[in-house]
Amino acid sequence: MYDALDREIIHGLYCAPRSSFRRLGEVIGVSEQTVARRYSALRRDGVMRVVGLSGPAAQGRAEWITRLRCRPDAAGPVADSLARRPEVGYASIASGGSEIICTIRSAPGGGRDDVLLRQLPKAASILDMSVDLLLHAFSRPGTAGWAGGKRSLSEEQVRQLTARRPALADPVPDPAPAGATSAAPAPAPAGPSTVPTDEDRLLFAALAEDGRASHAHLARVTGWSAARVARRLEVLEAAGSLTYGIDILAERLGYDLNAILWIQVDLPDLHRIGEELARHDECAFVAATSGRHNLMAVVICEDTPAFYDYLSSRLARVEGIRGYEISVRARSLKQSVSLIHHGRLVHLASR
Repeated sequence: MYDALDREIIHGLYCAPRSSFRRLGEVIGVSEQTVARRYSALRRDGVMRVVGLSGPAAQGRAEWITRLRCRPDAAGPVADSLARRPEVGYASIASGGSEIICTIRSAPGGGRDDVLLRQLPKAASILDMSVDLLLHAFSRPGTAGWAGGKRSLSEEQVRQLTARRPALADPVPDPAPAGATSAAPAPAPAGPSTVPTDEDRLLFAALAEDGRASHAHLARVTGWSAARVARRLEVLEAAGSLTYGIDILAERLGYDLNAILWIQVDLPDLHRIGEELARHDECAFVAATSGRHNLMAVVICEDTPAFYDYLSSRLARVEGIRGYEISVRARSLKQSVSLIHHGRLVHLASR
């Protein structure tokens, strides 16, 4: 069972994914050892993973929201195959068992001519598909996404976690990959490329496995010095070429209903409504898209009555929504870079 303290730790990591266990403990009001033990249990049980991600926009890549309508007997195998492809992010099967929803990252300059997007319509098991460009993702102030339902930390605690801090006098020792990370490095010197290079390949691979890997661990993986790792992370993060995400199994925290809302709004209202939805605790992800439904929102609720309450109360009060459709998730297969295997989040390369 996971309790309020686990949710506070999850919320804290959403706000500052690489914050040290010491800092998290100071803000939450528990010991560094307690935070480390709780986080390790969440990660070991496959409930959550902190992952490092390459920023698609900074590398000239695009993300496409893809909806595939398949023969019911083929949806499972097609979805499993897609989930194992590195360019595919979120992947799920909607209720009814015939619709697959996933995100596909295209190579620089590839766009809709990407090999996978050209191959999919030719598959005999796929009856229909729509591919829409993800134009803009709306972020919730103070956190990177759905943080375990209702916010567990106060605004002041969030401010403390996200404020820039000087390096600690006593550096965090080098732990196992799942342990605490060192404090923020000194500002990087001007000049290095902000676009990932072949030299960064091992760095990104290690962060995809564990976004909280320590500088010392990353130095061993890359063959660099810890100081060089710290400087390179600073440059890539500042440019948006490196971001961090939290993959989480909401159902393990008691949130069993996951749905995507495909929303129609008038263009003058697009940004306002997107920002308003992003502030809803129930919304894990909100983005503007190029499709007929020009907004999409991933909504996570405890159960069907809670979802209905969200639709009929909080969503209903948002002015400017002209219409919507709902895709209720029946089976989740992947989140960003984590596969879902036997009810646990696992690293893609481990399968």
